Amino acid sequence: MEIDFIDETNKISSDQIEQIEDLLLYAAKAESVSGLAELSVTFVDNTEIQHLNKQYRDLDKPTDVLSFALEEESEGEMAIAGEEIPVILGDIIISIDKAEEQAKDYNHSLSRELGFLALHGFLHLLGYDHMEEADEKKMFGRQEEILNGFGLSR
Repeated sequence: MEIDFIDETNKISSDQIEQIEDLLLYAAKAESVSGLAELSVTFVDNTEIQHLNKQYRDLDKPTDVLSFALEEESEGEMAIAGEEIPVILGDIIISIDKAEEQAKDYNHSLSRELGFLALHGFLHLLGYDHMEEADEKKMFGRQEEILNGFGLSR
């Protein structure tokens, strides 16, 4: 799986990027994601994520992570598949400001919070959601399984 990282904040270390990449590759294997899959992870500040949250979700406040899936099929749309065709999963946007705040609030490391947010966004790209209670239980349970299996527990 190919992951493009973009740090618009210049606050993310190469060790943090490596850990997130390893976690997402671990999660991709656990979720049987094609090795040809592609996604991007972008790190921004609260101002930028608030702008995106307002533009795409009509919520005028910063949030911690946004996911923009690109492989969702519309009703009546024909799926295009093949062994050699890359699967473009989408984009994950993470607010470093929110990640720092939440790491402090939850009394764990910034690395753990960044991993949590990246994995949360990744699972959204794979179709997981938490709008309904049963879906939330499934998604959050899977998140914890992957984080614990990877060794990034609280």
